[in-house]
Amino acid sequence: MDKIHYNITVKGRVQGVWFRKHSKIKADEMDIQGYVKNMPSGDVFIEAEGSRKQLDTFVEWLHDGSPHSKVYGVEFEIKDINDHKYFEIRR
Repeated sequence: MDKIHYNITVKGRVQGVWFRKHSKIKADEMDIQGYVKNMPSGDVFIEAEGSRKQLDTFVEWLHDGSPHSKVYGVEFEIKDINDHKYFEIRR
């Protein structure tokens, strides 16, 4: 598997609605490494590493997110690999 890295920003009502927890559950299910954290702007930022297929599927899932979130946009860009070993929730 050729591993790639996405930096992802999720915009909308994504804080205080268990978005990070659900993102971690989905990333773990998909064997994606990286982290998710809340940003002061109200967005959620994610670094994710896996195959292009895994990450594209994850990005599609992020458009829905957690049951109570309202996602208005998902942006991502490919960056250099950081060799994350697991997926974590950061504060």
